[in-house]
Amino acid sequence: MPQEQVQGTKRTAAKDEKALSSPVSLTSLPPATGFIPAHGGYEQLLSFQKARIVYDGTVRFCDRFVDKHSRTHDQMVQAARSGKQNILEGSQASGTSKETEIKLTNVARASLEELLEDYRDFLRVRGYVLWAKDSKESLFVRKLGVQQNGTYASYRTYFETRPAEIVANIMICLIHQTNYLLDQQLRRLEQDFLKEGGLRERMTRARLAARAQQSGPL
Repeated sequence: MPQEQVQGTKRTAAKDEKALSSPVSLTSLPPATGFIPAHGGYEQLLSFQKARIVYDGTVRFCDRFVDKHSRTHDQMVQAARSGKQNILEGSQASGTSKETEIKLTNVARASLEELLEDYRDFLRVRGYVLWAKDSKESLFVRKLGVQQNGTYASYRTYFETRPAEIVANIMICLIHQTNYLLDQQLRRLEQDFLKEGGLRERMTRARLAARAQQSGPL
């Protein structure tokens, strides 16, 4: 390779490396694997599985116990839907924007927190008892929640036959479980972003790796 071309390649590579906002050693990267990572697969996320049960359960709860023409009915269903859909959208967006994935996961978390307070309000204004965290009832629901690939069917009997006080408490337990999973997911996403950066950083690293392969040993 001519000396001028070698120097030009080195200068271009040095310029691209300077553009990185979060330096990462090229030696830690697989050679020229591209810059859009695997993404989607939201149905495998435990947080999404739980959020879908929360949504289905909330629809059933509101149809049974909340006036269908009230704002509360619509708000609770929409908050449950927002929790589920934003996990889905965040997972789909993760390939090109970790920032968007984090933002949407935070929106899901906030929506479920709003829904949690709606269920607490339902119990409080009617004088119903809120189960303690370590009550036998809460522990039973928690035990149901540890099974893999859980679906609405796992809770159908309780959602569709038990009185409002019990169903509301079950929903509160499920929302707590989902929020715990989302908190864990957000911490992992933050760590991954700090370690790997966003799309621009991945694009630059992939470009440098491709150039290094094309150039071969100097």
